[in-house]
Amino acid sequence: MRKRHGLGTRLWHWINAVALIVLFMSGLNISNAHRYLYWGEWGFSPDQAWLAVPSFPGWMTIPDYYSLAAARDWHVVFSWVMAVALTGYFIVSLINRHLQRDMRTTLREWKPANIWQDIRSHLRLDFDHGEGKYNFLQKAAYGLVLFILLPGMIFTGMVMSPGMEAAIPWMTDLFGGRQSARSIHFIFAFALFGFFVLHIVLVLLAGPIGQLRDMITGGREDEKA
Repeated sequence: MRKRHGLGTRLWHWINAVALIVLFMSGLNISNAHRYLYWGEWGFSPDQAWLAVPSFPGWMTIPDYYSLAAARDWHVVFSWVMAVALTGYFIVSLINRHLQRDMRTTLREWKPANIWQDIRSHLRLDFDHGEGKYNFLQKAAYGLVLFILLPGMIFTGMVMSPGMEAAIPWMTDLFGGRQSARSIHFIFAFALFGFFVLHIVLVLLAGPIGQLRDMITGGREDEKA
């Protein structure tokens, strides 16, 4: 019997979850080194910043004390973990047609009436997917994460690396400058954090035992989500 969640999806889910947690917490430590964000190629002083980021306490950071060098080490290692895992996920999902079969939206799903109906169902805590593995809001959210936020984090992170900036300067121009890439990196990081929190809340509302079981064992495709 076919599983609701394939082995590749399950492995990527848990590897990516750990990587994102470590990247977010080490990123907060790195942010503490300079708490101001800018647009363009450069920025140095608070009066040039578009945002002053608060200082994050040790319990929110990796490591749990301020160390820019140690935080960067954690960040670089797990950025590679995330990048390799995401690449592997895309390759496997293209081979087994997971993306085309389960994640592709139709024109009918984009109609305002259908989107509003999906929103109303979620507000009523009705998580019946109907036809297919995911409903429209899930497909849209997963598509945003998979094709925009995660790749955006990887590429803006590359732009912020002096070595990569020297090797591929056109990517810096693509993001409007190194400081713009840093700002986008920060925005995308908190967008992923928001998705992570919402994902956990919905799992709790939909039945955490069954959801966790299925993401570990794969579940059965004939079972309701």
